[in-house]
Order: sequence, then structure tokens, then C-alpha cells
Amino acid sequence: MKNNNYSILDHIKFIIPSLIGVFLFMTPMKTGDGFTIPIAILAGNVQSLLADQLSAIMMVMIVFTAIMTVIVRFLGKEKLDRTPFFQQLFYVNAFWTLTRVIAAIFAVMVFFRIGPEFIHSDNTGQMLLGDLLHVLFSVFLFAGLFLPLLMNFGLLELFGTLMTRVMRPLFRLPGRASIDSLASWVGDGTIGVLITSKQYENGYYTKREAAVIGTTFSVVSITFSLVIISKVGLEHMFLPFYGTVFAAGLVAALIMPRIPPLSKKADTYISEEAEGLSEDIPAGDNIFSFSYKKALDRAKQEKSVYKLVKEGGQNILDMWMAVAPIVMAFGLIALIVAETTPVFQWLGMPFVPLLELLQIPYAEEASETILVGFADMFLPSILASSIEAEITRFIIAALSVTQLIYMSEVGGLLIGSKVPVSFKDLVVIFLLRTLITLPVIALIAHIIF
Repeated sequence: MKNNNYSILDHIKFIIPSLIGVFLFMTPMKTGDGFTIPIAILAGNVQSLLADQLSAIMMVMIVFTAIMTVIVRFLGKEKLDRTPFFQQLFYVNAFWTLTRVIAAIFAVMVFFRIGPEFIHSDNTGQMLLGDLLHVLFSVFLFAGLFLPLLMNFGLLELFGTLMTRVMRPLFRLPGRASIDSLASWVGDGTIGVLITSKQYENGYYTKREAAVIGTTFSVVSITFSLVIISKVGLEHMFLPFYGTVFAAGLVAALIMPRIPPLSKKADTYISEEAEGLSEDIPAGDNIFSFSYKKALDRAKQEKSVYKLVKEGGQNILDMWMAVAPIVMAFGLIALIVAETTPVFQWLGMPFVPLLELLQIPYAEEASETILVGFADMFLPSILASSIEAEITRFIIAALSVTQLIYMSEVGGLLIGSKVPVSFKDLVVIFLLRTLITLPVIALIAHIIF
């Protein structure tokens, strides 16, 4: 392999930051609660340290975001021409302005426990402001800060080139998408969405690729999966459970990119200037030497520590202020509907014949959990925990993980990100994933039990 154009420093610039990034985002570490990753451990420490203040911090942040958005809306975006980052952060269309205002009202009502009980009860508002948003604050703090280590020093170029021959024929995606799914799998689905959104904004994914990766490969992490299987009292079956989730998820990943709405997304980039990345290997190189050279070329571009820290800080603010209001607004509405109305029971009724056909015990009780996962991933396992049949609890838990699109987190994140998917797209994708993965999960469950 010819590396005459690269200095020792170029190799170090690729290897050291990339290894630190892999360690932080992808290295499982054993803790008292099982396996997790360093980013999650750091996030957990911050949560513990700021446990009593985080609800107030998130409430203030959501209210501040809403106020700034309304002010910028009235003053006009040209007032922020000198700061393009804050212009993009606070100047949004009328729909998102309204969403941020509603989120601010909700956050104040929940924090001070004002208004109807169903808004600020433990299963609705408090679950979001007092639990989920604590997780998002701390995960975003470290994920945003250290994300450039994964993205800016050649790791995506290395894996992207190596994985091209797998990702293109199987999933119709560039090889670098493998990093998104790996970070999601070991780390968190939110991290996968964030990486995907940044890659799309930087012109490395087309609209179709970003939509497919965001809705298909931002998989639920090992950590979340452990929580889900524990909620249904089957933690001793974690390995067969995660194997089932992986198999069903793989089937969905093979089918979803080939059918609407994902197959209908345009294969064009975010702007006319963006050209994506060539995946052709030049003469004289093999796939290994070429992938390593591409990684070194990317690492060489990073010359400023200040730029790196600034990008990390902007990532954090972007995640906190753009995403938290959406999770608060959409998540709370979905949880209120799930907790206070029989809507999800009605919606589940058409699934009873399918569940009976698949010979799943307690089909009627199980049907009530099938669509409630659209509101929040934890709701199906909470509702299923009282069902007597272990096989049914196992199937519901696995389905809730493979459905993937839940509005209190990944769904809200996708809508708040630059990934080109609409709310209607997410509803259709959620239903399709349910119909594709349910028979696969049921088949494997019947073999196991």
C-alpha cells in the first residue's frame, strides 16, 4: 500500500480520535445494571448529579427556545444573518413555531403541576419531563460533544468503503450507513438518527438514503432492549429475545427500502452542490488500501481544535433546543391519548384475527398493545406485563422494539431533524414494520416456547 503522501501525524490524526470515538460510542462495558457504553455511563453520572435540577433545566430550555423562536419570527431571520447557526436554530416555519409554543406551555404545566391531572400525571407529563427528557439532556450533552470523533476523522470513510459490497446489494445504501446502525445498536437509536441527520446535511446521503437509514437502521439499543424484556419479566431470555429482534429487524431492513413510502423518496441530495461520495475503487488499490486512504484524507482536513469544540457545542444546542420541544409536544399528546382514551384499543381490534391466525394466546389483550408503541416504546411492555402467557409477553416485547418509530423519542427526533420524512410517512412505516415483523417474531417465538 502506497502511503507516500501521508505523514505519521496523518495516521495518528485518524487512529487516535477514531479509537476514542469507538471506545465512547461502541464499546460495551459491564456495570452493576448490565452492559452499557461509556457515553451512557457519563450521561448516567450527569443525570444522578443533576437529578433534582434537570426537570427545571429542561423546562427553562423549552420555554427559552419558544420565546426566541417567536421573537425571531417577528423580527425576521435577516436579524441573525451574522450567526447562521442561530438563524437556522430559531427561524423555523409556522408549524414548528406553534409546536415549540405548545411544548413550552406543556412544560410549564407539567413542571408546576398546573391544569388537568392527565397533562402532568406520572404516566404522561412527568414521564416525559421528569424521566425521558433527563435522559435526552445527558445523552445529547456527551453525544453532541464527542460525535465529531466518529464523523470527522475518517472512521465513516473507512467502514463506509469496506461495507459498500454488503450495504449496496442488500439494503440499497452506502457503506457508511453501517456506522449509523452500529452506533444505534450498541449506543442508542437517538445517536443513529443524529448521525444520519448530520450526514444528510453534509451532503453524504440522498433524501431516500437518509429516510431509509433514519427509519430502518436507527435500531433500539441493547440497553433499551434489556429494559423492555425486564418489564415483561423475561430478562432470563435476553439472548433469544435479542436474536429474535435482530432476525425480524433484518427482514424489515431488506423489505422496507424496496416498498413505498421509502422507495418513492427522491435520490437527490440536500442541495445541488452536494455530490455524495464515489464508491468506485481506483486501479492499483484494493478495498482495504482504498478505504484506509480515504480515512486518512478525511483526517487530514481537521486542523483546528477550536473548530472541533465549536462543532460539538453547536451539536449539543441543536439537539437540546430543536429536539426537546418536539418530544415534549408530540410525546405528551400521544401519551395522553394512550392513557385517557380507548383509541389504541379500537385501533388494535383489526389485529385480533391476525393474532389468532398466528396462534398467539390472549389475542384480544395483545391487540391493545400493538399500536400503542407508536406513542412510546415502553407502553406495550407496560400493558403486556399483566398478560399470563409468557409467549405473548415475549412477542409483544420483541414487536415493540422492532416497530422502531415511537413518537416520544425516535419519531419525534426524526420529525425534528433534517431527515426528509413526514408524520404521515412515519405512521405508514410504523404500520408496515408491524405487519412485516409480527409474523417473523411469532414464528421464532413458537420455536422457542
